[in-house]
Amino acid sequence: MTNGTGLDQDGYFVREGSLDRVSARFAPVVAELRARLTDHFGPDRLHSGYLYGSIPRGTAVPGVSDLDALLVLREEPTDADRAAAHAIEDVLDAAFPQIDGAGILLCGVDRVLSELERYDLAWFVACLCTPLSGPDLAARLPRYRPTSLLARETNGDLFRGLPGLREKAAAATTEAEHTRLTRGVARRLVRTGFTLVMPRWGGWTSDLTESAEVFARYYPARADQMRAAARAARTPAAYPALLDELLTGLAPWLADTYLAVHGAKAPRP
Repeated sequence: MTNGTGLDQDGYFVREGSLDRVSARFAPVVAELRARLTDHFGPDRLHSGYLYGSIPRGTAVPGVSDLDALLVLREEPTDADRAAAHAIEDVLDAAFPQIDGAGILLCGVDRVLSELERYDLAWFVACLCTPLSGPDLAARLPRYRPTSLLARETNGDLFRGLPGLREKAAAATTEAEHTRLTRGVARRLVRTGFTLVMPRWGGWTSDLTESAEVFARYYPARADQMRAAARAARTPAAYPALLDELLTGLAPWLADTYLAVHGAKAPRP
C-alpha cells in the first residue's frame, strides 16, 4: 500500500496535466505558442510539441509562473532550431505579462525513444508532459512506477553538476543573475530531494511545497533546509543569501546521500 499520490490503482504514474486544465488567463499564451510552432517549425521538422509545468497542471499564477514547453524534432536540434525556439520565447515573453518568461526545450525523437533515456527523458514525456501538437510519443513508451531505477536515472547526477553550479554562483555578478540561479538551484534540490524518497513514499507530486514536506518525513534533520529551498524556488529574490548556503550545505549532502541510496545516473554523451 502506498502513502503517496499521482498513481493509478495498479501503482503506475497518472499523467499529470491536460489542456483542459489550462486556465482562461493562460489559454491565449498556449494558443499563440501553438501558432508560432506552425510558423517556425514545419511538419517536416517538428514531430510533436508538449507543455509541462504549472500551466497544464492548472496551478499557474499570473505574473509569477513561466511557460514551459518541449519540442521533439524529427532530427537532433540544430543551431537554426535553437534560434527559432529563442525567437518564440522572446515573442511570448514580450506579448503576455501573465507569464514570467517562456522556456522551450528541444530534443530529437530518436533520443526520446533511446534506451539511455528510457527512465529519464522518455519518462518525462510520458508522465509529466501534456501533448500540444503532433503524435503523442507516450503511446510508444512503457508505463512507469516510482522505483529506485527511476530515481537514479532522473536525478542521480547532482554530484556531477555541483562544480558547475558553484562556478556559476561565483560568476553571478548582477542581482538578476543571482536570483535566476537561486531559483534554478532551489528547484533542482527540491526535486532531487523528493525523488530521493519517492520510492519509499510510493507516489508522485510536482508541487514543490509538498515535495519538501514528503522529504522531511524521511530526513527530518534536513527538513528546514529543504523547506527553505522550496520557498526560494518560488520567490528567490526574497532569499539573497540562500544560494551559498544551499551549495555548501544541502547540495553536497544530498548528492552524497543520493549516490548511497540510488547510485549514479548513467553518463550522457
